[in-house]
Amino acid sequence: MKWLWLVVMGVMIGTPAYARKKVPPDPLFSTHVAYQPFLKSLAESTQQDAAALERIFNEVRLKPQIIRAISRPAEAKPWDQYRPLFVNEKRVLGGVTFWDNHAAALLRARKQFDVPESMITAIIGVETVYGRNTGSFRVLDALTTLAVDYPPRSDFFRRELEQYLTLAQEHAIDPLSVKGSYAGAMGIGQFMPSSYRKYGIDFDGDGHPDLWGNTADAIGSVANYFKSFGWKMGEPVVVPVEVKGEETREFANTGWTARKTVEEWQRRGVVLQDALWPQTEAMLVRLDTASGPQFWLGFNNYYVITRYNRSLRYALAVWQLSQEIETARRSAYSEK
Repeated sequence: MKWLWLVVMGVMIGTPAYARKKVPPDPLFSTHVAYQPFLKSLAESTQQDAAALERIFNEVRLKPQIIRAISRPAEAKPWDQYRPLFVNEKRVLGGVTFWDNHAAALLRARKQFDVPESMITAIIGVETVYGRNTGSFRVLDALTTLAVDYPPRSDFFRRELEQYLTLAQEHAIDPLSVKGSYAGAMGIGQFMPSSYRKYGIDFDGDGHPDLWGNTADAIGSVANYFKSFGWKMGEPVVVPVEVKGEETREFANTGWTARKTVEEWQRRGVVLQDALWPQTEAMLVRLDTASGPQFWLGFNNYYVITRYNRSLRYALAVWQLSQEIETARRSAYSEK
């Protein structure tokens, strides 16, 4: 029987450990203690048929990896580790190509909404690498997992789940068919369901907004989103500053409601490299790095970027990527 032992050992040695160990499937939501009361409440709030919802939600799986991912987002990284994830050669060159390929739609969006092509491009570049990575989680799984098992923001994700079910009904799509990010963001510009319904537009005139597969609609919708939150063409976005005095540093990252005029910040020890209109309002931003904190004044347009994603690092990365794309595109055309 020695030959049989050798054969068995050969199979085991040649089989990777991950293939020998069965990974249990993610649990069905229907096994969760909250399943029935949750569905009943959802049917009432969305005014959808309870039996139809149950047929759908019987297939929903809760995703523990989503809870792990949202508990350690990239936005928690120090600025000097976060920035290279998004402001890099791949995204800059990809942004130039995206702008070239969709120049007409981007130009029309700028003229209609007063949002620059570079900003729209940078948002899509940071969010999905220009539409190439729109997410691998079923949106229904993601939103349900977060609504049920993520107490810090369960109310928010519950509302987004309701919006998603309504959106699916409006577009006559199977709610189990759409994939997105671990947070339930969807499509080329990664809109949450409520944003899709409120700011998504039909920008190419085919009769319906499609932010999943229609780049023109995604471009127009990003521009519409920024315009709706108060983007002002030509106004400053963010500038680096020095801060003298610990008392002033305590105002950093306290939000737009704690904004002050440039003149008042200067009186408090904020030193600007360039002259700005004294009455321009700004918030003080602190981003930590391995070599110490960096300080910035973020103006209204910077605040508008944080309406897309609340992270101060995200807003600065988007802005800097937009500037790098503009510079690279200008350089490329000047050489022709």
